[in-house]
Amino acid sequence: MKIAVLGGTGLIGSQVVQDLAAAGHDAVPHSQSTGVDLVTGEGLSAALAGCGAVVNVTNSPTFDEASLDFFRTTMDNLLTAAGEQGVGHVVVLSIVGVEQVPRLDYYRAKALQEDLLKAGPVPYSIVRATQFFEFVDAVLAWTADEETVRLPATPIQPIAAADVAATVAEVAAGRPLQGTLDIAGADVFTLDELGRVTLAAHDDERTVVTDDTAGMFAAVRGDAIIAGPDARIAPTRYRDWLTA
Repeated sequence: MKIAVLGGTGLIGSQVVQDLAAAGHDAVPHSQSTGVDLVTGEGLSAALAGCGAVVNVTNSPTFDEASLDFFRTTMDNLLTAAGEQGVGHVVVLSIVGVEQVPRLDYYRAKALQEDLLKAGPVPYSIVRATQFFEFVDAVLAWTADEETVRLPATPIQPIAAADVAATVAEVAAGRPLQGTLDIAGADVFTLDELGRVTLAAHDDERTVVTDDTAGMFAAVRGDAIIAGPDARIAPTRYRDWLTA
């Protein structure tokens, strides 16, 4: 099957393309660098021609209120083009617990993306993942200085990007779920604990200070971004990934 992967040159998308190709599919990566612009719609219809499915793993360039317009515009353009080209399956990557963190503009924007997809005319699947291992260093950097890293004790269940990509590829090659599949890592940490594990693995002598007002994840309440009992648990563990 020919499958278009929008955002197919990024962290997740490039691995989705590889996984689909390994399974025998004609996976075609698309991005602005290949002449496809989801915001303007340029090149989009041509990119979807002859495709049985399309995967959308593109992301907003910002995490602020502008992300709402990004996901509204790009989903409208994608659904229009998919309908015109007769694509039978749209797959979107989202975030576990996204509707439970309304204080964050970005999470509200991703929830909007999901709602637009569900209300659209094309059969769909939503894969919701927890935070990626690969983004932990960036999360620590948001609230760090030369001596300390300030982090809230927010429960978090990180997952390897490779495990996310494998699941997205599997879903894209199958029948539309007309629903949502949650995937998460095998271990739950508090974010401050995760920071200590990460710094120790990097031989970084900075101190992690627990601060429930620090950073984006301070807006998360309780177990909002922890996977529920029906989630698929990925095989890769964070400590193993750090030392691999």
